[in-house]
Amino acid sequence: MGKVISLEQAVAMIPDGAAVGIGGFIGCGHPQEFSVGIEESFLKTGHPNNLTIMFSAGIGDGTDKLGLNKLGHEGLLKRIIGGHWGLIHKLQKLVFENKVEGYNLPLGTISLMFRDIAGHRPGTFTKIGLKTFVDPRIEGAKMNERSKEDLVELVNLHGEEWLLYKSFPLNVALIRATYCDEDGNATMEKEAATLDSLSIAQAAKNSGGIVLLQVEKVVANGTLDPRKVKIPGIYVDGIVVSRPENHMQTYAEQYNPALSGEVKVPVDSIPPMPLNERKVICRRATMELDPSAIINLGIGMPEGIANVANEEGLPGLKLTVEAGGIGGVPNAGTAFGTCTNPDAIIDQPYQFDFYDGGGLGEAFLGLAECDRFGNINVSRFGPKIAGCGGFINITQTSPVVVYCGTFTAGGLKVEVKDGKLNILQEGRVKKFKQDVEQITFSAEYAKETGQKVLYITERAVFELIDGVLTLTEIAPGVDLEKDVLGQMEFKPAIAENLKTMDERIFVPEVMGLLNN
Repeated sequence: MGKVISLEQAVAMIPDGAAVGIGGFIGCGHPQEFSVGIEESFLKTGHPNNLTIMFSAGIGDGTDKLGLNKLGHEGLLKRIIGGHWGLIHKLQKLVFENKVEGYNLPLGTISLMFRDIAGHRPGTFTKIGLKTFVDPRIEGAKMNERSKEDLVELVNLHGEEWLLYKSFPLNVALIRATYCDEDGNATMEKEAATLDSLSIAQAAKNSGGIVLLQVEKVVANGTLDPRKVKIPGIYVDGIVVSRPENHMQTYAEQYNPALSGEVKVPVDSIPPMPLNERKVICRRATMELDPSAIINLGIGMPEGIANVANEEGLPGLKLTVEAGGIGGVPNAGTAFGTCTNPDAIIDQPYQFDFYDGGGLGEAFLGLAECDRFGNINVSRFGPKIAGCGGFINITQTSPVVVYCGTFTAGGLKVEVKDGKLNILQEGRVKKFKQDVEQITFSAEYAKETGQKVLYITERAVFELIDGVLTLTEIAPGVDLEKDVLGQMEFKPAIAENLKTMDERIFVPEVMGLLNN
């Protein structure tokens, strides 16, 4: 068992200044043992140090105990390249304080970059990110003053604009699986997602680097079904058997076989949501569902759409998640990226090939900030760096995009009664701003590509019509001037045929969408 080594031996193999690709997605699939070991070694010896880390989804639970927050020490990191950042506060802080270089690239594009690094291609050519903060004409994905190098380049090819996300050698891969044999052939029976693990391993191996693998158990050679092997042993240089507490299936629970497709569990007993502002928004969004469409539901507010659809008895939705799950019921919180009862789990880069190529029919995502042009910001709010995640990949390629969120934030209280919406207490923060802090969704690009874009709140609905943000519906009981226009930093265009939102949204009974 020459490849099986101690955690200390594995960490010692990581050179100072290395570029490290790290697997995981929010709370699943992360090789936690390595994060623990690297932190312990750095605090004791000062090594490894000055690392460049690259990851697609920010792995963590918002605490110092799990995920990449273990690596949040000045001197340990030189550069961070990540897609989602919302749960890795220590890394956010290092970037905000200008103590490390920081780059926020689209989650799906990072997954594809690993594959292009493996293939020794110059980088990833894509239109994803054009006219957003990732575009070098705007911010170039740079998150602070310390980040000087241009990782994204604008390229004109055959008369069209493209972005080139530049390749670079990857020295170390940190990935995990469930079982492996003595040669390192690894399977992922208990993993909730296979993610971009294979691509990360290939990228490091073909860069002349090393691949370190965390597993639950090592088994004898010849005992694994080759059809289930996801990481071939020829890529693997070191194997570390993890402690159980560092090999949770997700940060929500140790192990749930319904997430890895080993069993199916009943989900018909999901209780309906209470009739509040969230349900109002999700009900209106559900009215936009196309039963034949392949759909992505984003994190946060859009998660309630599946609940409303279930309550209305709508036929099975074709839901997908960024991490590679297709079908089933997407999970929330630190289990986001996984599905209960999935029909299929594919590698993350292939999911984004599908997304980027226009495979989605509809996408429903959160609405954090919207400006007078219809641009959306979900990625940065001062020192809070949420990151774009898969948002840009999804919103730039889906023909129908629906943004869902409350009209104001911070203390909003409403009452839904007698078929009307009553604003009891206004939120302190206006979400419809003159200008957004960062452009995560470009309304200009949406106009160019002919997307249908809706912005749904509890009291008003807007639509991007010919590139103009236009108010099209208001809730019954709401005062146009006081409750809508008075709570915006700009005055939108108002449709000549301004409608009242469907009154069925504001009554306790089922809306009857199945019969529409």
